[in-house]
Amino acid sequence: MRSADSAPPDPAAPSGSRTGRDEIEIKLPAADLAAVRARLRDGGATPKSPEHAEVDDLYDDRERRLSASGRALRLRRAGGRAILTYKGPARFQAGAKIREEREVGVDDPEEAAAILERLGFERRFRYEKRREEWTWEDCVIALDATPIGTFVEIEGDPAAIRHLVTRLGLDAAEAIPYSYAELYVRRRKEQPSLPPDMVWETEKA
Repeated sequence: MRSADSAPPDPAAPSGSRTGRDEIEIKLPAADLAAVRARLRDGGATPKSPEHAEVDDLYDDRERRLSASGRALRLRRAGGRAILTYKGPARFQAGAKIREEREVGVDDPEEAAAILERLGFERRFRYEKRREEWTWEDCVIALDATPIGTFVEIEGDPAAIRHLVTRLGLDAAEAIPYSYAELYVRRRKEQPSLPPDMVWETEKA
């Protein structure tokens, strides 16, 4: 864990607990992020990164073969830097979502986007959020505010995740198996007036 007097973490740095190259996480709706934050503080959780804006772009080829196979290619911008991420098809274990994940930090996101485009990938979807992260009991907990609601993601060992869900006052039965992109597609079917991308209507301070 980071000591109190160390430098703050880079919000664009790859993070999270995983086994090998697998990302193991659960996503839950959370109407009151302040209450979750209070439980984290009371339980002795350690702040990992302060609230920051993240802009995620998903890339695919013209045939959309990546998304059709359950894979994802994402370029994330945060804190003036970026992360390029590959995610494999999802599988589920004890309520947790498991995907192969490979990440690399990128110093110049615009050049990274240009490289992807030259390789035949196009930006297919953008989603924005404001995220803060905490570490607790070998898990990473992300508090996310998005244009379609507020959510908590917990990443770590499945048993530790289940334990923290209870300690945070959340309901594992409400776990969302979808990525933000999939969740937004489903929301747009209910609300066709929503824009094609999951973005804030106005710039958030």
